Amino acid sequence: MYRLPLAAAAAVFLIAAAPADSPVGVQEPDGYWQGALHGYTPPTLKGATVVDAATLAKLVAERKPVLLDVSDLDRKPAGLPPGGLWFPVHRNIPGSTWLPGSGDGDLDASAQATLKARVAELTSGDLDRPVVTYCHPDCWGSWNLGKRLVGLGYRQVHWFPQGIDGWQEGHDTTGSRPDKQWAARPSATAGQ
Repeated sequence: MYRLPLAAAAAVFLIAAAPADSPVGVQEPDGYWQGALHGYTPPTLKGATVVDAATLAKLVAERKPVLLDVSDLDRKPAGLPPGGLWFPVHRNIPGSTWLPGSGDGDLDASAQATLKARVAELTSGDLDRPVVTYCHPDCWGSWNLGKRLVGLGYRQVHWFPQGIDGWQEGHDTTGSRPDKQWAARPSATAGQ
């Protein structure tokens, strides 16, 4: 009779007992993630390369990828008194283009068209130009944008799931403002 070693048996038990929202149990959805953008993400992104901070630093130094930050805009604190000063500073990887909200799973047609055109401009239309998507850890937005870019035919998509938090542990960051072309799209100003 064959017996599993204790460590192997424990691993099988832990995987089987893991909740569906844990990193072990998260599977890639067929389409874009439509739920809350903050939560456990899968360890993979079909058609893209998942990179860690060391690999990203090497990629930045050697290949000069297009860096796309999908982090949301900072929200004004609820308890701030009227007229109170509030000057948020968004930090990201130097050289990044900040496209807040571009990782939503249900971008409207206008946003999709603007995104497609903006990324084409940033890559000079080169589908083999390395592109890196990131946000914060456990962020579906960067995963969604990576998936969207793969769907648009980009062949060198890199997803950095550690996000800005993982980058700044060993590298400098810079203050950033949202990309002007992305922020000027019609759907960005609708309802304001």
